[in-house]
Amino acid sequence: MNPTLVFFIIILCSTSISICLADNDNLQDACPTNTTVTRMVFINGFPCKNPSSISLNTLGLSIARTDLDLDGMVMPHSHPRATELFFVRKGIVLAGFIDTNNTLFESLINEGDVFLFPRGLLHFCMNAGYEPAIAFSVMNSQNPGVVSIGGAVFETDKLLIDKIIRRLISVRGTNMANFSKIHIQ
Repeated sequence: MNPTLVFFIIILCSTSISICLADNDNLQDACPTNTTVTRMVFINGFPCKNPSSISLNTLGLSIARTDLDLDGMVMPHSHPRATELFFVRKGIVLAGFIDTNNTLFESLINEGDVFLFPRGLLHFCMNAGYEPAIAFSVMNSQNPGVVSIGGAVFETDKLLIDKIIRRLISVRGTNMANFSKIHIQ
C-alpha cells in the first residue's frame, strides 16, 4: 500500500476522533425549557417555551449555585467533560484542586473573586469564613458529568467490597472463613 495513502488515512482518522469528542452543536439558538407541558417534541430532553424568554438549554453551559454553611464543604469531585469557573458571591471560600502530578493548588477566595477548576481534575471548596458563603459555578458543557470521589471510595456496595477482598486474597488453598472478620462499612 502507498505510504502517502496510509499517512493520509491516519491523519483523517485522528482528526475525526477529536471532532467526535466535543459537545454536540446546538440544534437551535435558544430553547427555554418548559417542564410543565406533556408535549412529545423535545430538544435536548425538554420541550421548549416561547423563545422570547431565554434560558441555558442548548447554549452549551451549566450553572450551579453552592450554599456553604459554617465549616461547610463540597466533597472532592471532578467534572470529566467541563472546566468550572467558580465565583464567590458572599463569604470567604477556600478552593483548590489537585493536578496530575499530585500537586495541590489552593486559594482563599473573597467576595467577587473567581477560581478556575481545570477539566477532569479533582477539586473541592469549603467555607473558610465566619458566615454562610454563596458561590456560583459556570461550566462550559451542558453535561459536565460528576465523579464523586467520596461516593466512589466510601459508599461502595458491600458485595463489590467482598468481591474485591476475595480478589486481593486470591491465594489458592486459602480459606475465606479466616478473613470473615474483615468488615468495611
